[in-house]
Amino acid sequence: MDWDRVEGNWMQLKGKIKEQWGKLTDDDLDVIAGKREQLEGKIQERYGKAKDAAKREVDDWYNSQTW
Repeated sequence: MDWDRVEGNWMQLKGKIKEQWGKLTDDDLDVIAGKREQLEGKIQERYGKAKDAAKREVDDWYNSQTW
C-alpha cells in the first residue's frame, strides 16, 4: 500500500477522514498530519478499538478510495 498518497493529499483527505471517523476532531487531524500510525492510534483512542481492528478499518478505507 502506498500511504505516501495519503500524506501528500492530507489537506484534501481530511474531510473524507472525518466522514468515516466523525469522532476525530480537527485538532486530532492536525496532529495526525497524514501519518498512518497516528491515525490508527487516534481511532483506537476515540472508538475503543483494538489495534488490529483500527488497522483493518484504515486498510478498508484506503482501499475504498478512488486514486
